[in-house]
Amino acid sequence: MPSRRRVLQGSASLAALAALIPWLPAAAFASGPLPSRAIPSTGEPLPVIGLGTSRTHDVALTDEALGPLRKVLQTLVNGGASLVDTAPSYGRAESVCGELAARDGLRQRLFLASKVSSTGRAAGERQVEASFAALRTDTIDLMQVHNLQDTSTQLSLLRELKEQGRVRYIGVTHYLDSAHESLLQVLRREPVDFVQFNYSIGERNAERELLPYCADKGIAVLINRPFQRSALFERVKGKSLPDWATVELDASSWAQLMLKFILANPAVTAVIPATSNPRYMADNILAGQGRLPDAAQRQRIIELFA
Repeated sequence: MPSRRRVLQGSASLAALAALIPWLPAAAFASGPLPSRAIPSTGEPLPVIGLGTSRTHDVALTDEALGPLRKVLQTLVNGGASLVDTAPSYGRAESVCGELAARDGLRQRLFLASKVSSTGRAAGERQVEASFAALRTDTIDLMQVHNLQDTSTQLSLLRELKEQGRVRYIGVTHYLDSAHESLLQVLRREPVDFVQFNYSIGERNAERELLPYCADKGIAVLINRPFQRSALFERVKGKSLPDWATVELDASSWAQLMLKFILANPAVTAVIPATSNPRYMADNILAGQGRLPDAAQRQRIIELFA
């Protein structure tokens, strides 16, 4: 993500980032520990910043390839976060996550989320069992039907796994605005604990119906594509972060401002930006600290990216 690298260089967040780098002593937090929000179905707290693994974690299981990702995971945990979201459709990402968790004995400190994206009960069972093996765990914290593929069949399977105690929570996902109405239809007829979808400064369709519905019905919300796969960084390339963002919102990078915008919506439980860079992981965690924008400040942020 070279565009993010450019806008982060010279940022006032460098000192704070250094405090979170995992190979240094325990983190010194700028504004206290990373906040959590309750999963509505149980009240269990979940830290507001997590880690996505699409594209970034599809690497070979070699020390060289795993080195930066190991530091990312250490930074996540050292920063007070726990959620790691992956999927069998992300290539080797599941196996990479399982290997990294095993290497440093971090499984008990992680909230592992994966997905099923098969058609038919038998195929779904095979894929889910492969996920348990790849993640090297007897229990998966959250299993989701990926992109609404064969939703009813796979949710039935996931409910059985939840009853057996092998899966703790179940949910559904998508990543496109065009799927939001379909997500709503599923949520209206299928009881789930979580839903995951796209939402950002540049993709605000979820504000119309999806986010209010989840808030009203008590469904935990995970947000993917918070940076629109780097497109939002391109919009602010060459621009300095405005002083008011730091003074009023404790933001010291553009990425933090983008994530704070999302977290300001109370329906959001956690946001899961993907990264393979430990420095970016630390920057993301800092977004969960400090003040969040009110309605007027959110509008000012929108105007910055117009």
